[in-house]
Amino acid sequence: MTPSAAGPRRFAQITGVGSALPERVVPNAYFERLVDTSDEWIQDRTGIKSRRFASEGETTSTLAADAGGRALESAGVDPGSVDLLIVATCTPDRPLPAAAAYVQRLLGMTCPAFALNAACAGFIYGVSTGSSFIQSGNAERVLVVGSEVLSRVVNMTDRTTCVLFGDGAGAVVLQPSDEPGVLDSILALDGTQSELLTIPAGGVEEPANAESVASHRHEIHMSSGSSVFKRAVVGMAEACASLLEKAGLSVEDVDVVIPHQANARIIAAVRERLHIPPERVFVDMEEVGNTSAASIPIAMDRAWRDGRLRPGDLVLTTAFGAGLAWGSNLLRWTAPSPEGRAGDA
Repeated sequence: MTPSAAGPRRFAQITGVGSALPERVVPNAYFERLVDTSDEWIQDRTGIKSRRFASEGETTSTLAADAGGRALESAGVDPGSVDLLIVATCTPDRPLPAAAAYVQRLLGMTCPAFALNAACAGFIYGVSTGSSFIQSGNAERVLVVGSEVLSRVVNMTDRTTCVLFGDGAGAVVLQPSDEPGVLDSILALDGTQSELLTIPAGGVEEPANAESVASHRHEIHMSSGSSVFKRAVVGMAEACASLLEKAGLSVEDVDVVIPHQANARIIAAVRERLHIPPERVFVDMEEVGNTSAASIPIAMDRAWRDGRLRPGDLVLTTAFGAGLAWGSNLLRWTAPSPEGRAGDA
């Protein structure tokens, strides 16, 4: 389907949202027996008190299907009527096939589906891509999911990374509208800095062998936390500022900012750089941790359930991650009130 050149312009809007977290709660005290750290140290540097880890039988795809099913239910959309499924993840169940194949099967869909990997910025990329399908008339219903099981790719002897990450999934349903919902996006990547945050082994460059496994090269390596911190702050702040300028808006127009839940200090630094008051920034990492591509849709769902997102609100999302990839989405919130719905976590 392609809209007539003379017809009304199509926009994409969010009509449903959902999230899913594993049941297993992992408090900061868990890491005290593994590395030189403490609950106080972790909270002070990250703002995280606990996170969720997947248990046996839980995977990126099962969490994605749970979150996607809840988003479809909240939108009143049957899985069989979805035209496109996009799964953003850097922790797929298997290298082949894509995680989207498993999620499609679990949800009983028949639509085209693919996965994309922009690490922590994956959901930003997914919403931008899904919106383009809606706007072009090539899809009526798009399900965008961010899902990760990072607990299985972190080095539990590295205190700079193991305390940060958690598992979970979040999803949104996109549908067409005559009124703008997804107003615009900015996407960016600097591949010259890809070695700052990477999983070195496990791909075709360095296939698995006993030595690579023993040296933790199949797990997350962050070569310079301070460099990642600085580039994250600058990248997210500049993406937000550029996107608002492109839309002819200012930070005063924004009702809610939902940033990637990487680190409380990063979020505070981005907020200060943009001169946004703290009450307009939704921070949700305390009991969830950094869930990479899942962090924004999880926070979005929880903010919606808590009444922090209301129809008509101008919402700014932003993320930064490995690649180095970053970006922002500017949204007019259109999902109806969640009154009468129970929380999922």
